[in-house]
Amino acid sequence: MKKHWVMDYETLANCFTGVFEHYKTQETEIFVVHDLRNDLPEFIKFLENNIKNKEWHISYNGLAFDAQVTHYILENHTKWDADLKGSEIACAIYNYAQICIQKSNNKEFADYAPWKMKIGQIDIFKMHHWDNPAKRSSLKWIQYSMDWENILDMPIHHETKITTQEEIDIILEYCINDVKSTKEIYNRSKSQIGLRKELTKTYGINLFSASEPRISKEIFGYFLTQKLNIQKRDLKTMRTYRDVIKISDIILPYVKFTSADFNLLLARFKSLEVSADNLKGSFKYNVNYKDVKTHFGTGGVHGAAKKGIYESTEDMVIMSSDVTSYYPNLAIKNKWSPGHFPKEAFCDQYEWFFEERKKIPKSNPMNYVYKIILNSTFGLSNDEKSFFYDPELFCRITINGQLSLMMLYEQIMERIPGAVALLQNTDGVETLIPREYEEEYMQICKEWEDATSLNLEHDKYQKLILADVNNYIGVNNFIEVDITKWREVKQSQPHYLFKVEKDKFSFAPVKLKGRFDFHDLQLHKNKSKLVIPKAIYNYFVNDKLPEEYLDENKNILDYCIGGKSKGDWKQVARKIKEGLLNQTDLQKINRYFISKDGVKIIKVNKKDSREIQLEAGRWLQTVYNKMEVEPKWESYNINKGYYLQAIESEINAILSVSSNQLKLF
Repeated sequence: MKKHWVMDYETLANCFTGVFEHYKTQETEIFVVHDLRNDLPEFIKFLENNIKNKEWHISYNGLAFDAQVTHYILENHTKWDADLKGSEIACAIYNYAQICIQKSNNKEFADYAPWKMKIGQIDIFKMHHWDNPAKRSSLKWIQYSMDWENILDMPIHHETKITTQEEIDIILEYCINDVKSTKEIYNRSKSQIGLRKELTKTYGINLFSASEPRISKEIFGYFLTQKLNIQKRDLKTMRTYRDVIKISDIILPYVKFTSADFNLLLARFKSLEVSADNLKGSFKYNVNYKDVKTHFGTGGVHGAAKKGIYESTEDMVIMSSDVTSYYPNLAIKNKWSPGHFPKEAFCDQYEWFFEERKKIPKSNPMNYVYKIILNSTFGLSNDEKSFFYDPELFCRITINGQLSLMMLYEQIMERIPGAVALLQNTDGVETLIPREYEEEYMQICKEWEDATSLNLEHDKYQKLILADVNNYIGVNNFIEVDITKWREVKQSQPHYLFKVEKDKFSFAPVKLKGRFDFHDLQLHKNKSKLVIPKAIYNYFVNDKLPEEYLDENKNILDYCIGGKSKGDWKQVARKIKEGLLNQTDLQKINRYFISKDGVKIIKVNKKDSREIQLEAGRWLQTVYNKMEVEPKWESYNINKGYYLQAIESEINAILSVSSNQLKLF
C-alpha cells in the first residue's frame, strides 16, 4: 500500500515543525528542527523515501507554501554547515517561508512549479477553488464549516523565539490539529480526487489540484489544440481584446416585444455602449411590469413578486420553466465563439460536450465534468487570464439571455388572463396561471423554443414560499415511486415531503434557495444558525410551530455561529464578574452560540479601538471552539428566545401577520 501523507508545516523564527499522517491509517511522522530537538537528518531521509517510493503529499495551500518549503529544504540541506544549530537551520527555513508568503500575497509565481516538484502534490485548497476571491476560505473557516471538534488558531506568533519544550508541544498540538482536519477534508473529497485522477490519466495533464474552471480550460484546450493543430503554449496566449462593445450590434434579430415596457427596455439596450475592460456593473436597468420589478445587469436578470406564500389550487397552478443549459446553448445554437477562434472549431467542440453529456447518466463522473466545461467556459469569456477571453462573447450571451427570457415571460403574461408573475431568474420563470390555460402556456413555450432554437424543461410547484428572488422554498408536485424503495429515497433526501398510502409511495422534491438552504451546503459558505432555516422549513412544509421544533432539535452545532475577523480587527470576550470587567483575547475565527449567560464577543480595531458587537443588544454568547458534548441538553443553557425571535421575524415577514397570529397556527 502506498504511503501518501497528509501534512502541514509550522515555520517560526527559530523552530520548524512538520507533521505527516498516512492518508488511510493513523501512522504519523513528526519532525522538529530546533536546538532542543533536531530531526533534520531523519526528516531528509523521510522526504527522500517519499521521492523514491513515489509517495504524495496532501495539504491545504501546499502548492504555494508547504511544497515550496519542502523543495527548498531538499535543494539546500547539503549546503548547510554540519555545525549549524537546529535554531539556525530553522531560521533559514523561516526566512524562505516568509518569501513564499510574500510572493503568494503579491500573486507572483512560486519558485517551484508543480512540474518541477519531486514529490507529487494534492492541494485541497486549490482543488476546491478556495483561493478564488469569491470563495476564499482559510483552513480555520473550513474547520468551522465542517463542524470540526477543535477550531484552533496558532497560539504562538511566528516571530516568537521558542525556548521551551512546552512551547514546541503547543506548536505540535496545533500542527497535528491542522493535519487531522485537512485529512477530514480529503476524506470528504475522495470522489473529486478520484475524478481528477482519471482525468489526469486520460488527458496526460496533472489535474490533481485543479479547480473546476481550470479543469474546463485544460480539457477544452486539449481538444482545441488538436482541432486547430496548434501547441498548448500558443493557445494559452490567445485573447480577443476590445475597447467598446456596441450592444445594438450583438442583439439577436428574433428579440421582439409587444408591450411598451419591454420595447422601451430593448431601446435602452440598443443605445448602450460599454467599456469592454470594465463590464462589471457597467449597466443596470429595471422594468416594473405587471406590478413586478425585474432587474437587468451584466450577469443576468432577476425579479420576484411580493413576499408571501403562493399555492397551486383546483383552479390555479404554479408553472416552472427553465432553459436547458441556457448560456452554453445560446453560444452553441447561434455559433458564437471568442473572436480569436474559428467559429466552426469552437462551436462544434462546445456542442460535442453538450451532446456527450446527454448520453451519460448523471451517476457517471464524466457527466459532471462536461457540466463543468459547459458552465465554466461562459464565465471564462470574461476572465482576462483565460484563453477564452472575449468580453463581447460574454455580453452576447448575458444580454441576449436576459432579453430572450423576457420574451417568454412577456408572452405568458400577455396571453394568459389572470397569470401572476412569481420569479424570473437568469434561466427560468415561475408563474401562477389558471389551470384552464395550461395548454396555452405550453403553446407559448413551444413558440419560444421554435424562435430561439432552445429547449425548456417544465415542472409544477405545489407551493412557493417566497421571501425574494434569491431566497425561497419551492415544494414540487408528488412523484410516485416503487413502494419497495421508499426507505432508500427517504434516507437520501431527508427534507423532502413523503406520502405512504397502502401500496403507494410518493415524494415531493423541495427546492431550498439562499438563506433557506440548509442541505448539502458547500464548505466555504456560512452555515451559521442552521436551526433557523430548518425551523422555517418545518413550519411552512411540515406545519410544525417554531417553538415545538426548537424543543426537538438538540444538535448544538445547529445553534452555532461563526465569527471571523481580518486585517486590523481582533475579537475579544468581555464579561462583568463581581463588578469587574474581564477581557480575554480570542482567535480570528470563533464558533459560539447564544446562551443565557456567558460573554459579549466584540470586534476591536487594533489601530483606532473601534468596536463592533458580534451580536448587538442584550444577547450573550458561549465560545464553543473546542467541542465538548454536554450529557444534558439543559447544560448548554441555550437562549431559545434569540433563535425564536429570528425564526418568527422571518416567518412573519412572509406571512405579514403578528407573532400572536403565528402561534395560533
